Amino acid sequence: MLRDELIKEISKAVGADVDIKLAEPERSENGDYSTNVAFRVAGDPEAIAAELRKSKLIKDVEVKNKFINIFLKDDVLIKELGRELKCEKKNKKINVEFVSANPTGPLTMANGRGGFYGDALSNILEKAGYSVTREYYINDAGNQVRLLGESIQAAEGKIPDQENYYKGEYIKGLIGKSGKEAVEILLGRIKESLEKSGIKFNVWFSEGGLREKKEPEKVLKFLEEKKLIEKKDGAVWLGDAVLVKSDGEYTYFLVDLAYHWDKFIERKFDLGVNILGPDHHGYVERIRKGIEALGIEPERLRIIIMQLVRLISKGKEVKMSKRTGQFVTMDELLEQVGVDVARWFFLERSPNTHMDFDLDLAKEKSEKNPVYYVQYAHTRIAGILNKSDAKPGTLTKFSNFAERSLALKILRFLELLEDISKDYQVHRLTTYAYELAQTFSAFYRDVKVIGSDREAELLYLVSKTKETLATVLKLLDISQPEKM
Repeated sequence: MLRDELIKEISKAVGADVDIKLAEPERSENGDYSTNVAFRVAGDPEAIAAELRKSKLIKDVEVKNKFINIFLKDDVLIKELGRELKCEKKNKKINVEFVSANPTGPLTMANGRGGFYGDALSNILEKAGYSVTREYYINDAGNQVRLLGESIQAAEGKIPDQENYYKGEYIKGLIGKSGKEAVEILLGRIKESLEKSGIKFNVWFSEGGLREKKEPEKVLKFLEEKKLIEKKDGAVWLGDAVLVKSDGEYTYFLVDLAYHWDKFIERKFDLGVNILGPDHHGYVERIRKGIEALGIEPERLRIIIMQLVRLISKGKEVKMSKRTGQFVTMDELLEQVGVDVARWFFLERSPNTHMDFDLDLAKEKSEKNPVYYVQYAHTRIAGILNKSDAKPGTLTKFSNFAERSLALKILRFLELLEDISKDYQVHRLTTYAYELAQTFSAFYRDVKVIGSDREAELLYLVSKTKETLATVLKLLDISQPEKM
């Protein structure tokens, strides 16, 4: 990768063991890359710049306020464009656990946010070279199943209703079913909703199966042998957390520890990513301490909290509550806006930000809608390639700023992919897709392609744009239309 080669050149010029960061300048006049390495070493930035000018990669270097701005040679960019859009394979297994909604009701729009995020993140990690397992943890045992069964009985009038019971039309449709039977039915509906959404899983991991394998007992025995648990008030404790209640019932914390024991000890995943809803903030530190007690390094578990999402229609919030039955299901949202739009809108925001899902904008079938803008760009590119009688040739030079800018934007993709595989900020990929579409639009506005005496060369640049944009949309699991 070009950025990695450049970092090596800077390391040689600096002559010191220092972590080098390269940034994309906001303004093109400040170079193709910029680094603040001169702030972190004792060397003279002008001397560092002088050494860098000797590099075969670099056309020029300038120093501004100790920032070193680097301009690459055109032939270096052109050569890099010819490389395959592929990252090196990593020897690491990652388990990405997401959605995992209790099978006590249909998937809500809120579940879609974590679902689309986990699906796209898994795509990105796979493209970056990791071995990825997509996992759905099914809470099909314990208190939730009992509560579901009682909710159905209350709907039948067999027992008094309670505030904490599940409500809504879907409960009435389960009348006559036991809690266990209802779980199977609802899990089937969840799988159907996920299939409509294009959200894929490799493993459906059952809590009931975990209990059948006596995994919680294994964890208790391990902790007892390590002298890490104590018994008081008739219960079993790990620090300030209860593992076994005084009535002998296992807590969800113990079952969760057993689940992570299974992930890291039994199945030997190198990394685990848990994508959770906004009501799990208190869970993060507790589970980290818990797995550390099991001898699992806490840094092997990455927990991502998806913040709240509100559906806004005509300036007003549409209320959602799974308990009362006043919620928007994921199926209903998809029927209104479609999978592509739903995916884009959820993925364009960072997980740690609250978001308003603008239903009116989502329904807009024009370039005001960002996903349509990007898809239109892909369609336009496909149209250019189909219209031309020539075939993409070999690019030999950049004749103007627009051509070079487009090439540089294409080359940012693999760098971004590597970055997201480390920081998990999936929303940066939607931003990149939009910027690539904008850069191509500027290129096509300023550069004549069809009928040009450089038509074959320029078609190469057009085809590389299409390849890159299509790859990005595939990672987001958004369609890449040839016609619209």
